[in-house]
Amino acid sequence: MDTLTIIATVVLLGGITLGIAMGLPVAVAMGLPSALAVVILLDWDGAALTSAQRIFSASNSFALLAIPFFILAGGLMNTGGIASRLIDLALVVAGRLPASLAQTTVVANTMFASVSGASVASAAAVGTVLAPRMRKDGYDPAFSAAVNAAASPAGMLIPPSNTFIVYSLVSSTSIAALFMAGIGPGLLWALVCVVVVALYARKHPELRSAAARPTFAQGLLVFLKALPALLMIVVVIGGILTGIFTATESAVIAVLYSFVLGLVQRTLPLRALPKVILEASKVTGIIMLLIGVSGILGWVLAFARLPQMITSGLLGLTDNVAIILVIIMVILLLAGTVMDPTPAILIFTPIFLPIVTSLGVSPIHFGAMMVFNMCLGNISPPIGNNLFVAARVGNVRLEPVISRLWPFFWALCVGLFIVAFVPALSMWLPTVLGLVAP
Repeated sequence: MDTLTIIATVVLLGGITLGIAMGLPVAVAMGLPSALAVVILLDWDGAALTSAQRIFSASNSFALLAIPFFILAGGLMNTGGIASRLIDLALVVAGRLPASLAQTTVVANTMFASVSGASVASAAAVGTVLAPRMRKDGYDPAFSAAVNAAASPAGMLIPPSNTFIVYSLVSSTSIAALFMAGIGPGLLWALVCVVVVALYARKHPELRSAAARPTFAQGLLVFLKALPALLMIVVVIGGILTGIFTATESAVIAVLYSFVLGLVQRTLPLRALPKVILEASKVTGIIMLLIGVSGILGWVLAFARLPQMITSGLLGLTDNVAIILVIIMVILLLAGTVMDPTPAILIFTPIFLPIVTSLGVSPIHFGAMMVFNMCLGNISPPIGNNLFVAARVGNVRLEPVISRLWPFFWALCVGLFIVAFVPALSMWLPTVLGLVAP
């Protein structure tokens, strides 16, 4: 590696680290050092042309159209009152479990996230409805917020998932295979939360009694009301698996389905549409800017051969797959505490994917492991978005929520090791469906 390449690498990595530490917007913290590194490696004219080309080529992807449409579909479902119907169904499903309202929070987050694909929206919708009820029934408000924060990231794993779409773009893997690979880890995430809540209920007997249990007829009526919302995931995923439409086209179907469902059920006021579209546009703009500047970052990494150097360094230490996976998981966990999932995936996938694939780990399996890592980051201070949203909608200070969250965090870390070292959990379904080679 020549002197200019070394200087550019130091500027790149040091600039990103410093920018994030200073609290700059992540796109700026990624983009400025990347552009400066290109200037060091090339002349000004070449740097300007290369940077513009990389931003365009990174953003110019048909698959990326799925992101704004899935975001819009989630906004339509959230505004259209879908959350309340799913929460009613979750009450029926979890009503007989220990600490039934807390368990309902877990089940409701899993259901809502599976149809909206947005974990933050899930935390906001479920927490707004259930937090007051849990407070009234004697639950510690900080614990209620912690349950909501811990359960909501399941939406990043259970399809449709915008996080998997971003990983698919960077890793050149099948979106359909990744969607199917996320179901097992997503259900494991929900199961871990259910177990932690049950253990909490053992120490708080006053919370063990279930709420009023509905009759079979009442439960059936609740299910039928929630069925149209649940059918969206069947339509979207079923259409992808049967080849009726692509993953990108399925996002458009999701928007159309959500819009028509809201109109038919008269729960989606037309006057709310401009606000929903505006919010979806804002989130999409942030994600697309990150993806665009990641193109510059990827060019510098490739030019400096940094992924190859890191691969050689790690493989020089050991060729044990388990040890290398543990090292990568620890790095991703630490990165997830200070970075949002999208930039973390854009930065670390090009670095770590060549390492794990050289050891025989499937890119699909690694994607499930990486997104599970990012889910943990979403509930970790100081950056965890779901943590802040859950505390805000629960009307409670952040510090006590964090203290109640640790049992969930450490239990989910065990879940992460299960995802990493039991590949069948992620790979069985896509293999059975013929989406990946056996």
